[in-house]
Amino acid sequence: MKRSSLAIGLACCLASATAISADPINASSSGSVIGDDVLYSIGGGSAVTMGSAGNMDSISVGGGWSANPICGNMNLSTTLENQLNGATAGFQNIMSSVVSNATGAVGSLPALVLQRANPALYNLLTNGILQARLAFDRSKSTCRAIADKMADVAGNQMGWGKLAEGQAMTQTLATNTDAVSAVEQVEKKGGNDGVTWVGGNRAGGSGQKPIKIVGDVAKAGYNLLNKRSAGDSSSISKDSCNNGLICNVWSSPEEATTFANRVLGEQQQQTCEDCAKTVTAPGVGLTPLIQETYDTKLKALQDLLTGSKSLSPDNLQAASSNSLPITRGVIAALKDERDQDLLARRLASEVALSDVLEKALALQRTMMAGSKEPNVASNDLAVQAVSQQNSALQQEIGNLKIELDMRQQLAQNSPMKIIERSRTRSENSRGVMQGDPNTNRLNQLQSPKSGD
Repeated sequence: MKRSSLAIGLACCLASATAISADPINASSSGSVIGDDVLYSIGGGSAVTMGSAGNMDSISVGGGWSANPICGNMNLSTTLENQLNGATAGFQNIMSSVVSNATGAVGSLPALVLQRANPALYNLLTNGILQARLAFDRSKSTCRAIADKMADVAGNQMGWGKLAEGQAMTQTLATNTDAVSAVEQVEKKGGNDGVTWVGGNRAGGSGQKPIKIVGDVAKAGYNLLNKRSAGDSSSISKDSCNNGLICNVWSSPEEATTFANRVLGEQQQQTCEDCAKTVTAPGVGLTPLIQETYDTKLKALQDLLTGSKSLSPDNLQAASSNSLPITRGVIAALKDERDQDLLARRLASEVALSDVLEKALALQRTMMAGSKEPNVASNDLAVQAVSQQNSALQQEIGNLKIELDMRQQLAQNSPMKIIERSRTRSENSRGVMQGDPNTNRLNQLQSPKSGD
C-alpha cells in the first residue's frame, strides 16, 4: 500500500513538473507567490500568448493560367479548314451540299484558276473565308472579353500576365508599326518577357527571377530608407549606420527580408507560360518570434541575476530592448526579491514583446518605403499586394496590444478585488475598538428616571 502511494505521489510530481515546464511563466514555479497583489497588478503571467511554430511550406497554384496563350493559341488556318470542311457551323449553313467539292477544288486549283474555271465556286469560297474570318475575330474578341473578366475576378492570377502582355505590346510597337504583325509577335511571346520590376530590371518571365512581393519590396524599402539604390545587397556597419532608424534593427537587406518573410510569408508571381503563376508561403506572425526572443532575453537576465555574467553595458543590453532597457537598479532589486523567478520571467516576456514590436513597426515603415519605389508605385497590382501585407501586419500588432490590455484589465479586476477585501478584513481584525465618546452612558441607562 505504501509503495502504491509513493508511486502515485511520484507520478503526480512528474505531471506537475511537466505542466510547469510547458508554461513559460507559471505562478507556482517558485513555490507560493509571496505577493499576490504584485502578480495580478502586472497582469498575470506572460505579457501575451507565446509559442513556437514550424516552418511553412510554399503552395503553388495557377500552373496554366494566363491570358496570353489562352487567346493567342487560336489559329485562323484551323478555323478556316473547319469552316470549309463543315466541322463547325457557319459556312456549312450557307451551302452544305458543296463543302466536299470545295475542299477538293481548293486542294487542286490555285485561286486564279479556280476563279476562271468556276466563278460561282470561287465566290462561294470567298464568302466562306470571309465569314470564317469574321467568326474567328468574333471568337477571339469573346475570348479576350472572358480573359479580362477573369482577370478582374482572379486578381493577381491573370493580372500580372496581362501586365506583361501590355508591356510586350509597347516594346513591339516601338520597332514594328505593322499592327497585325505586332499583335502576332506579342501573342507568340505571351508573358515570357516578364514585367519591369524593382530597380528597372525584368522579372517574372522565362529565365528571369520571379517577382517576390514581400522580399523585393522589403529590400527596396530598406535601401531607400538608407539612401541607397533599390537593388543594393551589401551590409551596413554600425559606424556607417550613424544611428539610423532601420540599419540599427537589421544590418543588411537580407536580414530585413528574412524577417519580413518569416512574419508575412511570401507571394511570388511569374508570367511565363510553362511556370506556376503564383507561389505563396504563409508567414508565422509575431507570436513565435516573441517566444524565441523571450528565451534569449530570459537566459541573459538569469545570467545577470546569478552572477555568471557581470553587469557590463553589453550584458545589460543583451537582456534589454531599445524601448525597455534593463538597468543595474532593476537587477539589484530582483536579486533581493523573494519571488524572483516569477518577476524575472514576466520582465523577460515584456522585453521580448517590446523588441519584436519594434521590429514589426520598422518592417511597416520598410514596406511603405518600398512601395514608393517607382517601378512598384506605378504597378497597381504590386501596390495593392503590399497594402494587404501592411494591413495584415497592422492587425497582428493590434491583436497583441488588445491581448496585453485585456490580460491586465482581467487580472486587476476580480483577483485584485478579492485580495484587497482579504487585506481589509485582516487589518480590521487586528484593529483596537475605540472607547464610547459619551462617558457613563451605561450607568445612565441603568439608573431610574426622575419622577418614577
